[in-house]
Amino acid sequence: MGLTVVTGANRGIGLELVRQLKDRGAAVVAVCRNRSSELDGLGIRVESGFDLTAPGSWQSIERLFEGENIDLLIQNAGIASIDSKDSLEIDAVHAQFATNAVAPLFLTRALAPRLRHGAKVALISSRMGSIGDNGSGGYYGYRMSKAALNAAGVSLAHELRPAGVALVVLHPGAVRTDMTKHTGTIEAQESARGLLARIDELRLETTGRFVHQNGEILPW
Repeated sequence: MGLTVVTGANRGIGLELVRQLKDRGAAVVAVCRNRSSELDGLGIRVESGFDLTAPGSWQSIERLFEGENIDLLIQNAGIASIDSKDSLEIDAVHAQFATNAVAPLFLTRALAPRLRHGAKVALISSRMGSIGDNGSGGYYGYRMSKAALNAAGVSLAHELRPAGVALVVLHPGAVRTDMTKHTGTIEAQESARGLLARIDELRLETTGRFVHQNGEILPW
């Protein structure tokens, strides 16, 4: 039995995923920039102090798992800024791309040698990254960075498939977390249950899909 690795695990959806995975009996490793009392209280392995946007962090994290196999990699770390065409700030857009799209891509590449045959990768994206589902505009940096993550997910699914690794891109729903200033429609517990159900359903035959935590297949 290998490990389950969750990034962005110190709060919100990531923390709840870790909690539910631990309750299932999984060997969970939480990767984060900053620890939290809630995370430390779970009694699991925590690897903290990592800025996932720093290129050196990807290989540093990979070395943490030398000699170990990973069964499930959940790339959950992300940030969001509210903007419109008149309030765009270039640094905020760059930061969202670095965190939401570039970091998950390069960390997945770094950890790919640790993913055993039959392993799964889940990228926590957002429906706001869907071009076909954009009915309101705004949120430029967030939408663009999540669309980029979606594109990376499709390419990764193709390249990981020959190694027997399946990948799913997931929308967690509108979740009440610190990132959304608790303005969502569902709690983190419900979102995490749905996300784990979708990961459980993932097979190599269904790799590369964009799926809502409630099971709906989403448009790119």
